[in-house]
Amino acid sequence: MHRFLVSAAHKSSGKTSLSIGLAAELCRRGLSVQTFKKGPDYIDPMWHSAATGRSCRNLDFNLSTPEQLRIEFARHGAHANVCLVEGNHGLHDGVDLDGADSNAALARLLDLPVVLVLDARGMTRGVAPLILGYQAFERSIRIAGVILSRLGGARHEAKLRAAIGYYTDVPVLGAMQEDPRLAIVERHLGLMPANEDGAAQARIAALAAAVARQVDLERLLALTVSTAPLPAVLQVAASSGRRVRIGIARDRAFGFYYADDLEALERAGAELLFFDTLRDARLPQADGLIIGGGFPEIFMSELEANAALRGEILTAIEAGMPAYAECGGLMYLARSLSWRGDTRRMVGAIAGDVVMHERPVGRGYVKLAPTDAHPWGGHGAQSAEIPGHEFHYSSIEGLAPDTRFAYRVARGFGVDGTSEGIIVNNLLANYAHLRSAGGCDWAGRFVDFVRRRADARNAAPGLLSAAH
Repeated sequence: MHRFLVSAAHKSSGKTSLSIGLAAELCRRGLSVQTFKKGPDYIDPMWHSAATGRSCRNLDFNLSTPEQLRIEFARHGAHANVCLVEGNHGLHDGVDLDGADSNAALARLLDLPVVLVLDARGMTRGVAPLILGYQAFERSIRIAGVILSRLGGARHEAKLRAAIGYYTDVPVLGAMQEDPRLAIVERHLGLMPANEDGAAQARIAALAAAVARQVDLERLLALTVSTAPLPAVLQVAASSGRRVRIGIARDRAFGFYYADDLEALERAGAELLFFDTLRDARLPQADGLIIGGGFPEIFMSELEANAALRGEILTAIEAGMPAYAECGGLMYLARSLSWRGDTRRMVGAIAGDVVMHERPVGRGYVKLAPTDAHPWGGHGAQSAEIPGHEFHYSSIEGLAPDTRFAYRVARGFGVDGTSEGIIVNNLLANYAHLRSAGGCDWAGRFVDFVRRRADARNAAPGLLSAAH
C-alpha cells in the first residue's frame, strides 16, 4: 500500500490539478486509488471522485475528532492500493496558532509522508532555503519529495533542480510545466465543479497524461510505500426503523453533498431519490426533501424557467412536507435571486429575496446553538453547539420580523450575524453546511423527523399538518 499527503507552500500552487492527475494516472495503471480531501470542500472531491470512480472523503479536524479521522481514513483506505490525501492551503496553515488543525498535523496523525508542491514562478536558487525551512519547521514531518509546478520552461526547471540538488537532500519527484490548457475554470467559490464541466473526463485525462510525462511515479510510489496495515474498523449498523423516501436535488445547480452524509441518510433508513431542478417537471414520490448547496446563481434563468417543478416544491413545503436546505438550496427556496443586475423568480417558500454580493458575506467555520424552535427536536446531547461551515456571497433580505430560526449563531454569520436556520412549516434552511460527523448526527435526526411526519400523515389520511 502507498499513502501520502499532497500539500503546498500556499494555496493556488497547482496542488489540486496535480492531485487529480496523479489519482487518474495511477488508476489508469491498474491501481485502486482512494482519495481524501482535508477540510470543508465539496468541489475538489467531485473532481477526485470523477478521476478515480470512488467517492472522495473529507477529513476535517474542526468537524471530527482525531480518533474519528483515523477511523474514517482506515475504513475507506483499507481496500485501496493508494491513499492520496490532498491538503488545503499550505502545509502548516490552519485556524489554530499551534498548527493543531494544519495539513502537517493530519500527516502526523495518519503517519503520512508529504509530497510538497512548490509554485516555482519567479524562483530559482531561492527554492532551496524554502525547502530547508519546511524541513526544519516541524522535524516530525517527513517530506518525501517535491514536485515543482508552474514552470516557465526547460531552462527554469534545470536551475531549480540544480539548486535543490546542491543545497538539500530532498528528491525532485516531478516538474510540471505551466499549461493554460489544463487549467480548471475558477470562480468565486473555487474551481468549477466537475458536475458542470461537460468535458470533465477529457480534462482529467489530459491532467493524467501531463502527470505521466512529468512526474516520476515509480519513485513517488517507492518513497510512499507503507507495510503497516490499516486497522480493521467495524461498520456502522443501519437503522431498524421503517424506511422513508427522501428526494434530493442533484444536478448542475446543486451538487454539494458529502458522500458520508448521503450514506448516513441511507443508514438511518432513507431511500434516496435524486431529481434535477433544471429538467424535471415533477418531484419524485417522497416523504421529505433535501436541497443542498451549489451555484443557483449560475443557473437562475433555467431554474426560473422550470416553473412546474418550482410550483411542486412550493406546494409540498406549504403542505408541511419535511425539507432541509443548505446555502444554495436556501437561495433557491427564497422568493427571488438577484445577481449582476438580473433578478429571477425562485420557489417562494421563504418570504425573502436573495442578493449576491461581490465579497463573501459568511466565510469559515461556524458554531450553532439550537433553539427551542428547531423543527427536528429531540437534540438530547446535541443541544450543545453544533459545528459546521459556511461560504456564501449572498444575503437574504426582507424577512419578516417574526421569522423563526432554528439556531443562534455562536460563531460565524449565518442569516444575519446572530441567527441561522430559517423555519417555514417543516422546512429548515441554513446558509451553514452541517456534516454527520463528530457530535452532529443531522442526517439521522432529519430521517427520524421525516419518519415521524410520515407516520402522522398515515395515521390521519388526507391531513398533513404543518405543526411540529
